[in-house]
Amino acid sequence: MRYVALLRGININPRSQMAMADLRALLEGLGHTGVSTHLRSGNAVFTGDEEPRERVASAIERRITEELTMEVAVIVRTAGELRAVVEENPLEVRDPAKFAVVFLAGEPDRRTLEGIDPASYAPEEMRVGRRELYMYFPDGLRRPKLPPLLEKRSSAVATMRNWNTVTKLLSLAEDRAPPPFLLTNHAFVSHDRRSIP
Repeated sequence: MRYVALLRGININPRSQMAMADLRALLEGLGHTGVSTHLRSGNAVFTGDEEPRERVASAIERRITEELTMEVAVIVRTAGELRAVVEENPLEVRDPAKFAVVFLAGEPDRRTLEGIDPASYAPEEMRVGRRELYMYFPDGLRRPKLPPLLEKRSSAVATMRNWNTVTKLLSLAEDRAPPPFLLTNHAFVSHDRRSIP
């Protein structure tokens, strides 16, 4: 089974530093193969035995605590689940650098989300997925309104990745080179307008 692990809060301050070489070695030590990492924000792709994603995440969290003496939340998706995240995106990706997905450890608390007034974070946009939140930040990600609002209202374990990172991780998980496509709504659309399988 091909998995994607997303670590929360890695390499954002001096106390959260983790070398990606250490993360790769740690995953290999757990018996995973085909391990690769992307960027320094705690993104790993690997192959492992088929088992519940929560168990995979918990094993990684424990090993990080044991070997690196760090408390890090880990969210795991299978390659198939990550493809569904991309294909089920309800928003148009106008600028991948301004579009992000918040990955949740569990299902979203829809009641809490419905209680947030869209006017409080306009012109930003949000849509709710299965275990993800899709967000568009027209003014960029430097000072977004939505993430702080969500942190105040919810204690759910979550981590955010921009659309470029999401699609790159999908290409790594599926062992293929990322095509020169634009992503919009539910389809892969290449620059020459042909669908990409």
